[in-house]
Amino acid sequence: MAFVPLAAVAQPQPSLALNPEALRRAIAWLAAAHIALIIASNYLVQIPFTLGGVHTTWGAFTFPLVFVLTDLTVRVLGPQVARRVVAWVMLPALLASYVVSVLFFEGAFAGWAALAAFNAFVFRIALASFMAYVVGQLTDIGVFARLRRLPQWWVAPAASTVVGSLIDTFVFFSVAFWRSSDAFMAEHWVEIALVDYATKLAFSLVALLPLYGAALRALLRRLPAAPAVRMA
Repeated sequence: MAFVPLAAVAQPQPSLALNPEALRRAIAWLAAAHIALIIASNYLVQIPFTLGGVHTTWGAFTFPLVFVLTDLTVRVLGPQVARRVVAWVMLPALLASYVVSVLFFEGAFAGWAALAAFNAFVFRIALASFMAYVVGQLTDIGVFARLRRLPQWWVAPAASTVVGSLIDTFVFFSVAFWRSSDAFMAEHWVEIALVDYATKLAFSLVALLPLYGAALRALLRRLPAAPAVRMA
């Protein structure tokens, strides 16, 4: 079986040029994957658990996968395509965030009738999710694009995740809970945001960074641009 050494992943690779139809399909699939992860994360963020004495949610482990997808998109297809994916996703993500949060308020299914009444509290959280996604992803793309040519393959995804996740977390919690009607969250959102960021960052660097390397190696082995990479 063809194998792309991890060292080869570090070498600067040109963005893959797809024909217009193939590019539209790729963007559609990537957008669908982003929306699916956002929907899952909006539900799972309502399910807390304790890990090593730290209170967190399952959403902290699913949403960072969006950054992996974005980084792979920038590396293989270029930053312009990655920004097009964000543009496709942001409005559907706002709608999906609101609908999922209303239907599964506090983790329990509230019934379809819940959609009949506008929920201002949930809409604020959905708006926060929308803003955090857009700002966080564009920041991630900008950082990754600047560092993608460095010889160390891990620098760009690590740095973009550190910065992008920080922006994403701060924007979400500040927009959602600063002076919120929820007195507890209004008082403790900074502390909760710091724990959430630390959890996402640790998971991303320990588990998702190797996943990025493995996924990129697999893509380079299969995509048309792969012949430019030495294969054994």
